[in-house]
Amino acid sequence: MGRSWFSKMSLIFGPRQPRSLLLLCAVCVLVLIGLLGPSSSSDSEPGITNARLDVYSNYRRLKEQTANDYLELRTLSSGAKQLKEFSLCGKEREDFVPCYNVTGNLLLGFKDGEEFDRHCEASGERQHCLVRPPNNYKTPLSWPAGRDIIWNANVKITKDQFLSSGSMTKRLMLLEENQIAFHSDDGLIVDGVKDYSHQIAEMIGLTSDLEFRHAGVHTVLDIGCGFGSFGAHLLSLNVMAVCMAAYELTGSQVQLSLERGLPAIIGNFISRQLPFPSLSYDMVHCAQCGISWDSKDGMFLIEVDRLLKPGGYFVLNSPAGRAKTSSVTRITLLTEKICWSLLAQEEDTFVWQKTADSQCYTSKLDTVPPCQDTHDVPSFYPPLAPCISGTASNRWIPIQNRSSSYPLKPAKLEIYGKFHPEEFDEDLEYWRSALKNYWSLLTPLIFSDHPKRPGEEDPLPPYNMIRNVLDMNAHYGGLNAAFLEARISVWVMNVVPIRTQNTLPLILNQGFAGVYHDWCQSFPTYPRTYDMLHANGLLSHIDSVGCSLTDLLLEMDRILRPEGWVVLSDTLGPIEKARMLATQIRWEARVIDLQNGSDQRLLVCQKPFLRK
Repeated sequence: MGRSWFSKMSLIFGPRQPRSLLLLCAVCVLVLIGLLGPSSSSDSEPGITNARLDVYSNYRRLKEQTANDYLELRTLSSGAKQLKEFSLCGKEREDFVPCYNVTGNLLLGFKDGEEFDRHCEASGERQHCLVRPPNNYKTPLSWPAGRDIIWNANVKITKDQFLSSGSMTKRLMLLEENQIAFHSDDGLIVDGVKDYSHQIAEMIGLTSDLEFRHAGVHTVLDIGCGFGSFGAHLLSLNVMAVCMAAYELTGSQVQLSLERGLPAIIGNFISRQLPFPSLSYDMVHCAQCGISWDSKDGMFLIEVDRLLKPGGYFVLNSPAGRAKTSSVTRITLLTEKICWSLLAQEEDTFVWQKTADSQCYTSKLDTVPPCQDTHDVPSFYPPLAPCISGTASNRWIPIQNRSSSYPLKPAKLEIYGKFHPEEFDEDLEYWRSALKNYWSLLTPLIFSDHPKRPGEEDPLPPYNMIRNVLDMNAHYGGLNAAFLEARISVWVMNVVPIRTQNTLPLILNQGFAGVYHDWCQSFPTYPRTYDMLHANGLLSHIDSVGCSLTDLLLEMDRILRPEGWVVLSDTLGPIEKARMLATQIRWEARVIDLQNGSDQRLLVCQKPFLRK
């Protein structure tokens, strides 16, 4: 409001040189001629309507042509090459995940399972192209319908893999012509998931799985999650369950879970620590996850111990043929060395509990020594370490001593680092307000033929239009908390970039999902797995550490679903660079001036549905 069209265009073009201004004026004259020139419409009402549509169409087309002409003139005058759209990648890269090249890793000499590990340094130079969707790809159904029905062309799973899957956590599924249907949790069909969850609750001393939160179980790392049934059930209990499974060429558990709108990430127990701080999860769950827990002198169990909070639980379900073997006996012996106690065993299910007494480990120094903790300074995928972490941390608080409220309210911020209560409260208040503004922008209206932003009279988009959200620079997790308060049914993967303030323990202790990541590398997920990407200040961070903004936006395009949204907040300089790249990536993009007198801008983009 308040700004003329010309002043708004100045936001797009930036400062002008005199010669460029004359060229822009000349183009503007052509625009007016095009808009005000003769029309062939008749005097009838339909003709008037068509004429109006033509005017809006011409307005948008000529405005965009004006922008393109001006950018081309500026580029040519600076001697740079003309900006061109990125081409589409080949069909072989439809499900491409960088850093996971099993064939290439074998050729480089990786073996003993490490060929399935993450090796970004061996990936070679990145290809600057856009990963296209499969030919029969369809926009996923909105939540919660999309949790129970997915398009089988959207995931790389064969009929043989579907029929042969023996995962205990698999729900009874129906494979139809173009859909995979999962039975819902309406109680009409018993598929074993509820019974299994209730069994675990009883094994840890509860009367029902409805009491998980009251027993301190707020977050669960579900290793090898099958088709996501157990995690889906836990989410219905307000328990944040994150699926983590190894990279798979086809039939990926991670890809399938994300397609259903369930939290998931690629990761494995092979040679490196997972991208989480110590004392991250209340429960680690493995149902036929394929990991030999007694191998490497118990190194994988030590990693689970690092991830578990004091008093947390490790749940292992093994097939009947293996449960009574010496493997379980060896696991039990190893767990005794790291101060775990076997709480219960029922058929093929075992539950161990980590000690809440940090002094217990002092009696085990001859077997597993303590690590030289570095006060939770994030390290990115370091090697597995044969030592115990977290015993000296200020965050050593038994899970049974915490509140069951959701989300959790951190009572003592000082245990997470140099944070102040007023900082945390102000951050949450900011995101409450920002989310309302963001949500009004997530509508095709701002990209429509009508040249106005959505106003108060315009309807807001439906609250279930997005499900999977990636906050690429999450800070305190305020956006996640604001989504919860607004009762918008999304989940957020909160990312704390390395080389920034380490807020991930604070985020995880609120009961949210989150990981460390280096945005100079690719994110460990499959293409088209997020509905919305958000980043506040990430563009400036990428520039400060000397990484490629082009690589970052192409990676964002890879993991964003067609018709998905991007909201970037930063200063004007990085935003303008990102807007020019967004044009090359073929996103619909608009720069929003916050009109608060600051240099801060929003870049709101929507990814189109490209097939060729």
